Amino acid sequence: MDAFGHVNNVVFLRYLEEARIDFMFRLAPGDGSPSFAGGSVVARHEIDYKLPLVHRHEPVTIESWVTKIGAASLTIAYEVKDTDTDGSERVYVRASTVVVPYDLEAARPRRISAEEKAFLQEYLDDGGDRSARAGGRASRGAVAA
Repeated sequence: MDAFGHVNNVVFLRYLEEARIDFMFRLAPGDGSPSFAGGSVVARHEIDYKLPLVHRHEPVTIESWVTKIGAASLTIAYEVKDTDTDGSERVYVRASTVVVPYDLEAARPRRISAEEKAFLQEYLDDGGDRSARAGGRASRGAVAA
């Protein structure tokens, strides 16, 4: 928190990290096969601060979705937001992270498996209205500001 009671940039990065970890563990197959939960590397973050978030006890929502799936990387986008009593949304941060799957035993990046790609397709959004897409899903979580 800064001198004005605003949540600082490091806290926003932690929020994004928590959302990304939660999303990656959704990819864990449970049968011992490789997954992003077994290892990944953040190659890049881009963060666009829209509004200051004042410290409070009510949670904010972090929505995350996939914007790009490559052979050996994916891009996850996020919005940190809340909803007013009248139903309107207030977006504090829009961000994206490029993630590379990593084989911890071989100590090197690896390609995205067909199973992972199929799972990621369910969260893929090319920039349209996520709420209007019938097949698209977003991963949502809440954290206290």
